[in-house]
Order: sequence, then C-alpha cells, then structure tokens
Amino acid sequence: MTTSSHPRQVAYEAIRAVDERDAYLNLLLPALLRERGISGRDAAFTTELAHGTVRWRGSYDAIIAHLTSGRTIEPAVLDALRLGAHQILSMRVPDHAAVSTSVDLVKSAVGHRAVGFTNAVLRKVSSRSFESWLDEVAAGLDETAARAVRTSHPAWIVTALQEALGR
Repeated sequence: MTTSSHPRQVAYEAIRAVDERDAYLNLLLPALLRERGISGRDAAFTTELAHGTVRWRGSYDAIIAHLTSGRTIEPAVLDALRLGAHQILSMRVPDHAAVSTSVDLVKSAVGHRAVGFTNAVLRKVSSRSFESWLDEVAAGLDETAARAVRTSHPAWIVTALQEALGR
C-alpha cells in the first residue's frame, strides 16, 4: 500500500472493527494512530475519514443500495464503498484518488473479485453531488424514511424526534 493510502488503511481497519466487533471508534482510532505512527495532517485526514464515514453511514448505505439495486454486498467491500463515498461526497479528495484507493483497499482485503464492482459503484457515486443523491434516493420514500436518509439517522430516531418535537 502506498504512503498516501496508509491513513486510508487505518481508517478502513477502524471501520471494520466497528462493524465486526462493535468497537467504539472514538476509543479505537487514537490507539491505532499512535500504534501506526500517524500524526499531523495524516492523523486529521484519517480521523475525518473514519468518523465522517460512520456519521454519514446511513446516507451512504442508502445511496449505495440505490446504485446496486439493494444487492447484498460483502461487509468488507461495503466498508470500502462507504469510505470511498465519504471521500467523494463529503471531503475534498479528488474523485480519481478516492476511487483508486478504495479499489486498492478492496483488492488487499478481499482480493480481485470485487475490484470491478467497487470501481463501478464509486464512479457512479462520483457522477453527482451528495445533495443530488439524497434528493434522488429520498424521492421515492415516505417523509420519515426520507428524513432518515437525509440526516443519516435510523427511522426510529426520526420518528421519536418528530413525536417529541412535533412535525
């Protein structure tokens, strides 16, 4: 893995731990950064990548599901797609760099079988803005589900907030 993708590898490992072991990102990531000797701008990039991906996971999952017609995606590949989507839609990472490094993550994590799929999905993601994707995905949903996608909150939280605060 190249030096520029090392922070992405650490972010990916942290996201995988959250998914696989229910790890707490806020506790795990600082330890990983120290262990791997990542500091300064690279640590900031890694932190934003991991925390931003987790924060917007619900929205990214809705966009990815929309693009893949709800196809079941291997968890290791899905995490790489989420990281790529965050870089493309919410960070100032050039699209080609986000796609390329996400493909590299998939290649090293699961092998070549999902490389083309990852490349295709992230290229589609990069064709529009985050707001545009949210508009398209939310268009076919009821009000609560649309708010859940737009805010990246589970529908039950949106419902509870609507009941507590009024519509």
